[in-house]
Amino acid sequence: METARQLLQGKHRQGIFSVTPDTTVYQALQLMAEKDIGALLVMDGDKLVGIFSERDYARKVVLQGKTSASTPIRDIMTARVICARPEHTVDECMALMSEKRFRHLPVVEGERVIGVLSITDLVRSQIAEKEFVIQQLAHYIYQ
Repeated sequence: METARQLLQGKHRQGIFSVTPDTTVYQALQLMAEKDIGALLVMDGDKLVGIFSERDYARKVVLQGKTSASTPIRDIMTARVICARPEHTVDECMALMSEKRFRHLPVVEGERVIGVLSITDLVRSQIAEKEFVIQQLAHYIYQ
């Protein structure tokens, strides 16, 4: 079973995209659109202080009548961020995300963020693993 570290190393899109707590929602949305991503980490220096997702925008800005241009991320970010460790397996990450109902999982080693896994990353990994097992079984059967 692949680990979070291995999955991060194999991602085609490397890098950690983040904003500061003072960034406006509008600026964060611009970055998300530019990078074609659904969430940003909120960092205060090297410290992870929150996560901002499309869901936060929909529920905490639009539905509450706030404006994107004047609302800082700190006012609407999810401050209680659930993280994985590099040694967590894909299955453990998937279970955590399913249980807590979120789609982006920061991976933290010590106090340092080393990457973010999306639900898509995890599903792709599981599909690849299943396809490999099927190929191995087919090869075994037809030998």
